[in-house]
Amino acid sequence: MAKSAKRRETPLNKQYNQIKAKYPGALLLFRVGDFYETFGEDAIRASKILGIVLTRRNNGGAHEELAGFPHHSLDTHLPKLVRAGERVAICDQLENPAEAKGIVKRGVTELVTPGVSFNDNVLDGRRNNYLAAVHFGKGDQLGLSLLDISTGEFLVAQGNAGYVDKMLQSFAPAEVLFCKKSKKEFIDLFGDKFHTFTLEDWCFGDDFAFEKLTTHFRTTTLKGYGVELLPLGVVAAGVIIHYLLETEHKEIGHVSRITRLEEEKYVWLDRFTIRNLELVFPQQEGGVPLIQILDQTVTPMGARLLRKWVVLPLKEKTPIEERLDTVELLLQQEDLHEELLNYLKQIGDLERLISKVAVRRISPRELGQLKKSLLQIAPIKQMLGSRTIAKPDAIEDGEAKPKKPSGVLRKYADQLNPCEFLLEKIETELREDAPVLSTQGGMIKSGVDSELDELHGIAFSGKDYLLKVQKREIERTGISSLKVAFNKVFGYYLEVSNAHKSKVPPEWIRKQTLVNAERYITPELKVYEEKILNAEDRIFAIEARIFNDIVTATVEYVAAIQQNARIVSVLDALGSFATVARRNNYVKPVITEEKELDIKDGRHAVIEQQLPLGESYVPNDLFLDDETQQIIVITGPNMAGKSALLRQTALIVLMAQMGSFVPASAASIGLVDKVFTRVGASDNLSRGESTFMVEMTETASILNNLSDRSLVLMDEIGRGTSTYDGVSIAWAIAEYLHTHPDFKAKTLFATHYHELNQLSEDFPRIKNFNVAVKEVDNKIIFLRKLKPGGSEHSFGIHVAQIAGMPQLIVLRASEIMQHLEKDHLTEKRDQKVKEMPKNNFQLSIFEPNDPRTEELKEKLSLLDINTLSPIEALLKLNELKRLVE
Repeated sequence: MAKSAKRRETPLNKQYNQIKAKYPGALLLFRVGDFYETFGEDAIRASKILGIVLTRRNNGGAHEELAGFPHHSLDTHLPKLVRAGERVAICDQLENPAEAKGIVKRGVTELVTPGVSFNDNVLDGRRNNYLAAVHFGKGDQLGLSLLDISTGEFLVAQGNAGYVDKMLQSFAPAEVLFCKKSKKEFIDLFGDKFHTFTLEDWCFGDDFAFEKLTTHFRTTTLKGYGVELLPLGVVAAGVIIHYLLETEHKEIGHVSRITRLEEEKYVWLDRFTIRNLELVFPQQEGGVPLIQILDQTVTPMGARLLRKWVVLPLKEKTPIEERLDTVELLLQQEDLHEELLNYLKQIGDLERLISKVAVRRISPRELGQLKKSLLQIAPIKQMLGSRTIAKPDAIEDGEAKPKKPSGVLRKYADQLNPCEFLLEKIETELREDAPVLSTQGGMIKSGVDSELDELHGIAFSGKDYLLKVQKREIERTGISSLKVAFNKVFGYYLEVSNAHKSKVPPEWIRKQTLVNAERYITPELKVYEEKILNAEDRIFAIEARIFNDIVTATVEYVAAIQQNARIVSVLDALGSFATVARRNNYVKPVITEEKELDIKDGRHAVIEQQLPLGESYVPNDLFLDDETQQIIVITGPNMAGKSALLRQTALIVLMAQMGSFVPASAASIGLVDKVFTRVGASDNLSRGESTFMVEMTETASILNNLSDRSLVLMDEIGRGTSTYDGVSIAWAIAEYLHTHPDFKAKTLFATHYHELNQLSEDFPRIKNFNVAVKEVDNKIIFLRKLKPGGSEHSFGIHVAQIAGMPQLIVLRASEIMQHLEKDHLTEKRDQKVKEMPKNNFQLSIFEPNDPRTEELKEKLSLLDINTLSPIEALLKLNELKRLVE
C-alpha cells in the first residue's frame, strides 16, 4: 500500500514541479480535488498572509510544508494574497477527474498580480488599477506606459525622470515593470514604494516591442495612435503586452487603443506639489485630501475619471470653459441635474463589465447588471438631446428668441449608443434572476429554445411524478410510511421502515440496510432517474451554448459600450462638480489668457469643511500679476494661516483649470502652466537626506523648471539652517524670482524672516503683506486676514504658551528674547555683539562685585505685577528665590 501510494504521488509531484518552474517567484495555487494547495516556501508565505494552518507531510523521506483552502474560498483568499504584493498563479484541473486517464491534466489558467486582475474583490471600484512599465533610455529620457486591464485604458508617455516620477505618483500604479539591469537606477529615482517585477533586457528591445503592439492592434504602424514620436514609451507599452501574454491574459481585445499622455496639455505638477497640496493622498494619517471634497460621483467610472482630472488639470482655455459651462448649466437647471443623477445612479461599472465580456469572464448575473446599466443610456441620450436652453436676455426684434437644444449637452447625447439590438437580445433570452455561475443552469428564459423548454418540463415536473409514484405504491402495498428520495450514491430509491418490511413486493431490489429501515430501487425509478439526469446534463449544455452566444453578441458592442462608459464618466464627474459647487457655495471662475491672478474672498476647499460647528472660514483677497505685484512676501506668526493661504491659492487655480467652480466670491484665473510648492518639513533619512537637504532639493527643482506662467508657493524657505544662512538663501531666492531674465513667475513667499520686508524697497514687483493678529492682555488673537505691510513680530513664544509649554520655559524664553533684541539694537548701534545671557543661578548675590545683584534688580524692575496671573507670580517668585539661593 505504501509503495503504491508513493507511485501515485510521484507523477503529481513531477507535474507540480514542472508547472512551478514556469512561474518563478509566483505563489502557485495548485488545485487538488476540492482544494487549492500550496507547498514549501509558498505554503509558509500563504499561511502567514491568510492565517491558515501550516502542516507538514513526508515527501520521500523529507518533510515538506503544506497549506491549503477550499476552492470555493478563492475569492476570499486571493485578494489578501495580491494586496500583500504576491503574484499568484492559479493552477486548475483542465479535465474532469472522473474521466481522466492517469493523472488529471492541470495548467495555470491565470496569473494574478497586483497590477493585473479582473477580480472584483481585488479591485477598488473608485480607483484604477494600473500596471506600469518603465524603460530607461539613453541620456535622461525614460519611457512610461500604464494599463488598467480591468477597463482597457492604455496610456503612454515619455520624458525625463522628474516627469515620469510625477506620473507614477499621480497614477499610483499597483505594479511596475522594469529591466533587471536597471534596478539600481529605478530605486535611486523612484524609491521602493511600488510593487515591482523585473524582466530580462531582451523584452525591452525596440523591434520586439513594436512587433508586440502591431500584432495586438492588427496594424503595420502606430502612427494612427500618435505615439510614433515616443520610442521609449512604445517600448514600455510593448513590454506590458508581452507581460499580459506571459501571465496567461491572451483575450485582451478590449485594449483597443493606446493614448498618448500629452505633457503639453496638462498643468505641470511635480511630485512635491502633488504631495504638499494633498490632492489625492493626505500627508498625515486621518487627513483629508482634495479628492475627498470634490468626489461626489455616483458611478465607479466617474470616480476614476475625476481622480485623473485632479492630478491632470488642463491648461487650454477652450476645454476648461466647456467643462465650466456644463457645470454652470447643471447648477442653473437643478431639475436637469437631479434627473441625470437618477439615471446615473442606476448604472453599474460599465467599463469593467464590458472588459469581462471581452475576456469571456463575465457571469450571468453580471451580464444582467450590464443590461440594467445599458437601459439608462437611451433616456439619458433623449434627455440631453432635447433639452432646450434660452438665456433670460435672449431677445431679438423685441421678442424672446426661441429656445434651442443646448450645444454642450447635444455633444454628449450624440456620442451615446443605446445598443438597442443587444438590449433586446439580453432582455429576451437571459433570466432576470440569472445565477452567479454559468454552470448551474437557470440562466435562460422559456421560449428561447424548444428543446430546452421540453427538458425543463421533464426536470421540473420530477417532484410531481415522484409524488404520484409514492402515492400509488402506498395504495398498492399498504406501506403508509413509504418515502421516495434521492442520493448521489444510489440515485432514486424507496425507503421502508422495518415495521413494514414484510409488505415489500418481490420485484423491488434491496440496495441498503439501515438501522430502522431498508432502501429499495425499481426498474421504473431507474428509467426515470436516467431520464432526469440526462435532462439536467442536456439543460446545462444548451443553456451554456445560449449564454455563450449572448456573450459573443455582446463582444461586438465592446467599443460602443466603452464609448458609453467614457461619456457617462464625464457627465458624472461634471455632475459631481455641480453638486459640490451648490453645496459649498462655489462660483464660476473666469479663465483668461492674461498673466494675472485675481481672487476675491478665497477660501480653502478642504479646511472650511473641517472647521468646528459654528466656526466659519475667514476669506481673503489675493492679486498677482507680472507687472505690478509679482511676488508677495507674507509674514505673520505661526498658526495665523500663512500656509493655508498659500495652499488655498494653488487649489483655487487648479480647481478652476480642472473645470470646477471654486471657493470664492469671484475669481479671474490667468492660465497657469506649472504649479510649484515648497511647504512643510520632511526628510529622507534612508537616503541620507536631512530636512534641510530635502527643502533645498525641492527648491532647486522649482528654480530650474520655471516658466512665465508658473505659480510658485514657498513657505519658510531656509529655516533648516542657521538664521543668517536661512535669511541669505531666502533673500537670494526672492531676488532671483524677481530679476529672472526670462520668466516672471507669480510667487507667494511666506516667511518668519522679517528682514525680507526690505526687499520691497529695492524691487518694484515685490510687495509685503501680513496675516493679521491682535494682541490683547499679552495674548494674541488670530484674525487670519491678509493685509498690506510687513509684520514686525512672530509671536512664537505666545504660540508655545498656547501649545501648553511649561510656564517656566515660556518665561525664560521671554527673558532670552528681550536680551537678544537688546543685543541686536546695541549691535546695530555700535557694531558690537553681546554674549547671550547665561542661565546660571548658583552664585550668591552677597559676594563682592556679584553680577547677579544687578541682574536681580533688573528682573524686579521689569516685572509688571498688574499683568501677572497668580500662577505666573508664584513661578516668578520661585525663580527669584532660586537666584538668591
